[in-house]
Amino acid sequence: MVEPTGLTPVIFEDCVPVIVGPGCVRRDLPSRQGVRTWVVEMEAGSEWPHIDQHDQWGEDVFVVDGEVIEGSQRYGPGTYLHFGPRSSHRPRTETGVRLVGFNLVD
Repeated sequence: MVEPTGLTPVIFEDCVPVIVGPGCVRRDLPSRQGVRTWVVEMEAGSEWPHIDQHDQWGEDVFVVDGEVIEGSQRYGPGTYLHFGPRSSHRPRTETGVRLVGFNLVD
């Protein structure tokens, strides 16, 4: 058995919560240069407080728990959402949701 080196295990709940809006919390995770990694938790019945506009890199999101609604479509656990360059969206949820996301940064 080989023991890993350079490993940093992270428990989501141990990361500092940032209140984004009513029922919407973001927790930034350790990552690498040029990548911003985060967890968003939205309570049942909440909506992102503004339209989320993306730059030339877009955004990638993985639904971990619950269900997120984008426009008229519902996405549950195990769904990977790829938002392309210059995309925009305003997620909401009726059941609550936990998302893990990635953004490239300059």
